[in-house]
Amino acid sequence: MCYPQDGAEPDVLLRNADAALQAARQAGGDTLVRYSESLNAQAGLRLDQEAQLRHAVQRKELELHYQPQQSLSHGGLIGFEALIRWRRGGELVSPGHFIPMAEESGLIVSIGEWVLEEVCRQLSVWQADSGRKLVVAVNISPRQFAAPGFLPHIEALLASTHIDPSCIELEITEGVMMEDAESAIVLLQRLRALGLRLSIDDFGTGYSSLAYLSRFPIDKLKIDQSFVRNMGTVKQQSAIVQATIGLGHSLGMTVIAEGVETEAQRALLQGWQCDEIQGYHYSKPLPARAALNFLQGSMQLRAA
Repeated sequence: MCYPQDGAEPDVLLRNADAALQAARQAGGDTLVRYSESLNAQAGLRLDQEAQLRHAVQRKELELHYQPQQSLSHGGLIGFEALIRWRRGGELVSPGHFIPMAEESGLIVSIGEWVLEEVCRQLSVWQADSGRKLVVAVNISPRQFAAPGFLPHIEALLASTHIDPSCIELEITEGVMMEDAESAIVLLQRLRALGLRLSIDDFGTGYSSLAYLSRFPIDKLKIDQSFVRNMGTVKQQSAIVQATIGLGHSLGMTVIAEGVETEAQRALLQGWQCDEIQGYHYSKPLPARAALNFLQGSMQLRAA
């Protein structure tokens, strides 16, 4: 900021400085953004989008799609991952656009609570319709994991819905757990004591300590799609995927690979004894009704 070019009055100067600060944050932080008048317009647009997102739950604009997950041992469906979508004005807004905004503004906490509530409701419906027990994985954001009300909300939700806790898998990134590892271990142990399943999402993309990893009460490692994408052609990626599978198994964990799009990728992972896969090769994310149809179809295949 330059005084007085970028604002002679204190309140104007502060407003313009905030616009530049927000632009720097959106650029990833640790960078310099020079103020310009266009930043105020961008800031105004962002505030408008935040206001719309704030009311998205009440307006029933949020919905969940469910991506099937496949066992590589028997080839059948073992569960789904719940993925949030925002349908604004009839059009789907990219999660890559509104999730960072929700995280930064703090709205992700209330949105995350809604996701858990909706997953429990949907599980009740599916189990009543199909008679089958299955697992639904839910992404837990860094801000949601750190919120004081996170554990009490889950405890109250399980008590009110009577959902089997082992049907819910919480996906938490390794970076979140490493920020305050000792506190994370305590919270994970309390979540595990409730009967919930726990997994590390996007494993290998952030910093992790193997010493801490052995202490985390984790059921599953999820290999990030960035490693899966080129594992057939890039030797280093192949080595990372195989090492992760071996590490997970040595620690008594299940290993799932995401972003599997081809039969060749599936075959490699099966040969390396990966346990589960998720991706477009098996199925794209599906709306709830289509996911139920997929579930019923998989039951018919197993019965045949």
